[in-house]
Amino acid sequence: MDYLALAHNIYAVAHRTGTFTLRSGAVSNEYFDKYQFESDPALLRAVAEHLAPKVPPGTEMLAGLEMGGIAIAVALSQVTGLPAVFVRKKAKPYGTALLCEGPSVQGRNVLVVEDVVTSGGQVVISTADLRALGASISHVVCVIDREQGGAQALADAGLTLLPLFTMSVLKGASGE
Repeated sequence: MDYLALAHNIYAVAHRTGTFTLRSGAVSNEYFDKYQFESDPALLRAVAEHLAPKVPPGTEMLAGLEMGGIAIAVALSQVTGLPAVFVRKKAKPYGTALLCEGPSVQGRNVLVVEDVVTSGGQVVISTADLRALGASISHVVCVIDREQGGAQALADAGLTLLPLFTMSVLKGASGE
């Protein structure tokens, strides 16, 4: 599936209108229900194939952020052959009680994987958590950059955002 067809298909299945409160607390009249494209095997595979070229050279591991970033990280892992870890917002108090599930990130060049970036707040928090565990992180990939300040917030935290799509591209592909 080519880039513009993928953008059109993601917009078609995931774009919703109404009143939505985002994780950042902002209220929006539109929303991208990312689980609609993340749960579609053909779209998820196409997303991973298009994201793969954005993986910076030297990346040793992918870190999927809870919850939507995990599906993207798994698909990207399948395409690139890179191992993936799964990053919780908060360590669970039982079982392994780990914040980061999977192989150790200590001393590894890790690429953070997210589905949608709005303000970038959770990405900044999770990246700080991963860095505290010894990960070296300089880049973040995402499927959709909502173009609402996330790229700047990440830059302020020493991170470069590499989005597959911006909101502008998705709207343009849909004919808006």
